Amino acid sequence: MENIIIGVLLLTSVVGLTIIIERGLALRQARIIPPVVGIALDGCRAASDWPALQRVCEQNPSPLSRLLLLAGQRRNWPKGENVSALETAARQEVAVMERRLVILEIVVGVAPLMGLFGTIYGLIELFNRLGASGLNDSGTLSNGIALALNATLFGLLAAIPSLAAWSYYNKKVEGLALEMAALCDRFLIGQYHREEDAEPAEAMTGSGR
Repeated sequence: MENIIIGVLLLTSVVGLTIIIERGLALRQARIIPPVVGIALDGCRAASDWPALQRVCEQNPSPLSRLLLLAGQRRNWPKGENVSALETAARQEVAVMERRLVILEIVVGVAPLMGLFGTIYGLIELFNRLGASGLNDSGTLSNGIALALNATLFGLLAAIPSLAAWSYYNKKVEGLALEMAALCDRFLIGQYHREEDAEPAEAMTGSGR
């Protein structure tokens, strides 16, 4: 049983570390919001600038690129419908960015409980053996204490980094989502502002008649 407890705790540590590294690579700023796409977006101030931005987005696939491509392909839609479709797609992109973070959350919950289980099991074994051999058996005493302390240690070693990474990555996803929303809003304003500006001008022309 001792080996099983330590083995499970080591497994949770390895899983947690793997997810921490994988999400660290996946959630890099340059991978979610490529600088070249941001530069191209700055130059896209009207509908005529769309083809250049489209080429850059297709050459640099990323969550932001996919959102801009979706909005650009539907720029002939009414603005409200385009915004609604873009919000739905953005939620899907955020869900992909949050993928596997739930595993860190599970590790945070399971590792301390497994450590506590190992601690309690070690103490139970310690008292059982002491009851049979008495206090003169120092080996039994040290082995029981070692199991209890090792289980606690491995549980904390698995849980603490996973908790820190889970909190950090959740905040990072939230920040990236807000930044993507701001960039998409800027793109939509550039695509629709001339159409909106034209409406008052047409109204004034009609009233002049």
